[in-house]
Amino acid sequence: MKKSGIKKVIINGAAGKMGQAIARLIKENPQLELEIAGGREPGDGFDMHGDIIIDFSSPEGAQDAFNWAKEHKAACLIGTTNLPERFLFQMQEEHKIPLFYAPNVSLSVYFFGQLLQKASQMYAGYDRALHEIHHTHKKDAPSGTAKKLAELINFPVEKITYERVGEVPGTHQLMLTTPYDKITLTHEAASRDLFAASAVQIAAWLVKRPAGFYTMSDYAKAVLKLCKKGQN
Repeated sequence: MKKSGIKKVIINGAAGKMGQAIARLIKENPQLELEIAGGREPGDGFDMHGDIIIDFSSPEGAQDAFNWAKEHKAACLIGTTNLPERFLFQMQEEHKIPLFYAPNVSLSVYFFGQLLQKASQMYAGYDRALHEIHHTHKKDAPSGTAKKLAELINFPVEKITYERVGEVPGTHQLMLTTPYDKITLTHEAASRDLFAASAVQIAAWLVKRPAGFYTMSDYAKAVLKLCKKGQN
């Protein structure tokens, strides 16, 4: 018998490190009223039911998750990067299910992007350099997050520098320089749990939203609204 208020979650890419972290954090946070219905890998069948599917797999797996969610009228959260442009456009036009997409689901990274925008405006005469570091297993380079940050500050994607080192979960830096000084703004993730915890929190929020396409901007506004309400 389904527990009142509990939403069932399917994890697409369940065997991956992000998938495992998401499953663990769902179990550790029952107050979010989420429960794992099952996990799968791209290419597997969909012989399960759920209220929301969370995808951190591959571009092909993300498309599978989206198609399944549309067919079953379930919410869908996609955090997979390096997606084809046609799929990005397809998601942006979605209006039949609650659909969330972000190349980085961390709220702190989202606010970091806003900070970089302000810094680029304030230090408009400075030379800029954008650098990112990730673990050696990461397939795309530069990262989806770095590309998004570059877009926010109107920085050429081809000038992003990157490193793939050990098990680094994610570091992004903007360096602003003149012959007289240097300013470095850095966001450094301590572990994958930063992203997994955010994904779980967003899923708990998304599954209660009306149909439509949502981004980090929508989630950030909702969080800030709750914070403001709590302060009054």
